[in-house]
Amino acid sequence: MNKLLKRLYPLLLLGISFTGCGKKSFGTVPEVSIEKLKNVYVSTEGSDANKGEINSPVRTIQKGLALAKPGDTVFVRSGTYKEKINVLKSGTRDKYISIMPYPEERAVISGDGLGAYGNEGLVVLSNVSWIRLEGFEICNFKTYNAWANVDGIVVKSGANNIVIKNNKVFDIQNNSAPDQGRSAHGIHIIGNTEVPITEILVENNEIFDCNTGYSENLTVNGYVDGFEIINNKVYNGENIGIVVAGGYAANPNPLYNYARNGVISNNEVYAILGSSGPIPTYQGTFGAPGIYIDGARDIIVEKNRVHDNDRGIGVMSENKGFPTSNCVIRNNYVFNNYTSGIYLGGYEDQAGGGGTVNCVFVNNTLFYNNRENGYFGEIEGEFRLKQGCTGNTFKNNIVYTRPDKGVFVNKENTGGSDNTFDYNVYYSGGASKWIWDKIVYSDVDQWRAAVGGDSNSSSGLDPKLINLNLPDLGLHPASLAKNTGVFISEAINGTTDINNRPRIADGKIDRGAYELSH
Repeated sequence: MNKLLKRLYPLLLLGISFTGCGKKSFGTVPEVSIEKLKNVYVSTEGSDANKGEINSPVRTIQKGLALAKPGDTVFVRSGTYKEKINVLKSGTRDKYISIMPYPEERAVISGDGLGAYGNEGLVVLSNVSWIRLEGFEICNFKTYNAWANVDGIVVKSGANNIVIKNNKVFDIQNNSAPDQGRSAHGIHIIGNTEVPITEILVENNEIFDCNTGYSENLTVNGYVDGFEIINNKVYNGENIGIVVAGGYAANPNPLYNYARNGVISNNEVYAILGSSGPIPTYQGTFGAPGIYIDGARDIIVEKNRVHDNDRGIGVMSENKGFPTSNCVIRNNYVFNNYTSGIYLGGYEDQAGGGGTVNCVFVNNTLFYNNRENGYFGEIEGEFRLKQGCTGNTFKNNIVYTRPDKGVFVNKENTGGSDNTFDYNVYYSGGASKWIWDKIVYSDVDQWRAAVGGDSNSSSGLDPKLINLNLPDLGLHPASLAKNTGVFISEAINGTTDINNRPRIADGKIDRGAYELSH
């Protein structure tokens, strides 16, 4: 990965289901209890000749896993464990094999001094199921070797029912020259077989200080069918924060070579910068998005805070034949990114492929993006549309521009069709304009005529955000956004706002990501 058929809600009104809109529940993951489960103990003072009991612990996590059975917990005592871990055994339904530090102790899995010459992970979960990895620091896996790829955690080869929770993943780095395949991932979920990866939960992790090169900090790629990425913090990384992808070399079968049916929710992604990194193709281009849906389908991106990245949220496709489709982007704060807030489409040379199809952008708050101009000196816009945008819907969004960068929507080409705008709030304290099919409109009525709608949107009226100096972006009780949005369906609008409060009451909904009390 480098840098970077019809409207949804009428189908819902007709009773046609939309797979990606219903959040899939993976069931209850049983809590770990020292009293109730058989335990295996690992300590830096142990020996792999021991039995793994609390008074005779083994020395390595790998040996602890060899002793574990379904329902067991491998408790790792305080210390630093310099080993590559390959999870080879599976648990069973309701009997996870759990791997975690002993309560209130700090355990570090470190790659310090461990070589990486091909595709290598510090923790590898391949073709296993019912595994829970929780509470570790996973770090310091670095390489300078050309064409190597290093992963902090990698899930692959049809693994399923995997929980990755409460870990800190950092300093996973490929520091080779940019022209030598510079690639790394903090967490990498790759569906590389004809058996899908399913039921994956990545929750409450921190991923930071990773040098990923042309790759990403948290990656879902290939045949991954059913996943949740929730409550994570991803920051201070190269290239892309969170990506869900299709069309790359993850899976040889085109039918399987894209991720699907996933939720990206309640994450904070910031300081993801390719523009200041070592890769020449990125320098000065501000091309690295915080969250990127690239050639995937049926994905919900909701209630995320995405700020201070090169770009905010990308919903597009870099690969012909793999359009990003049937995705819902809702209830997000997207603010203070260097160029576009939310962008979609494909590359200009991909006519007939790629692009963004049948996606819904609803109840987002876009604020003060476009700190810098784009690659060609242009203001990219809070919403930016490129090649191959068809059947997309933009409703209930608050679009609040910088006074000197007042481009609400920028459609840079004449391709695509059937894109619908309505019930949005457009505001700028200075100049303001829309660009559609390369034509600039400063008058809202001319804009409405050009786009063929948007008649229920407001322009030039301050939506009264609570605080412009903090990433709160909530609404004052007297805001014009209160109760003036359009309710499409719970499947599209969602049931809770960015602060997890009820989104809809008596059929009324506010505009933007924040819902005032009814």
